[in-house]
Amino acid sequence: MKIILTHEVSGLGTAGDVVDVKDGYARNYLVPRGFAIRWTKGGEKDVEQIRRGRKIREIATIEQANEVKGQLEGVNVKLAVRAGDAGRLFGSVTPADVASAIKAAGGPDVDKRRVELGSPIKTLGAHQVSVRLHADVVAKLGVEVVAA
Repeated sequence: MKIILTHEVSGLGTAGDVVDVKDGYARNYLVPRGFAIRWTKGGEKDVEQIRRGRKIREIATIEQANEVKGQLEGVNVKLAVRAGDAGRLFGSVTPADVASAIKAAGGPDVDKRRVELGSPIKTLGAHQVSVRLHADVVAKLGVEVVAA
């Protein structure tokens, strides 16, 4: 099935790409979650609009990405969340929580879809988080999760 990606999907493509995937993957995962729309002849107009929006938000050059990486790695991020007595969280820390904590700590505005946690953060303490700024530039920063 041919689809148009509306968001970046790891291992598949970025927003605005037209890709061919298995029918079940598109029907059961990508389309219901809003990551893609079905390809149609009229959908080609949507592709151009998605690409223009992506270019506005995207970091264009590696130099810009390295500059933002330097800003990110200089920020100390503390995230206060509700936790139990044993240090386990009620729920987990999401990429959106990390992105808002970076902004609150005085760092640059980061899109939540660029934040990669690796494994879910469900305990208090220091954790390593990656932010994919460009295809070739990844910033690693420490996030300290403390009890609220």
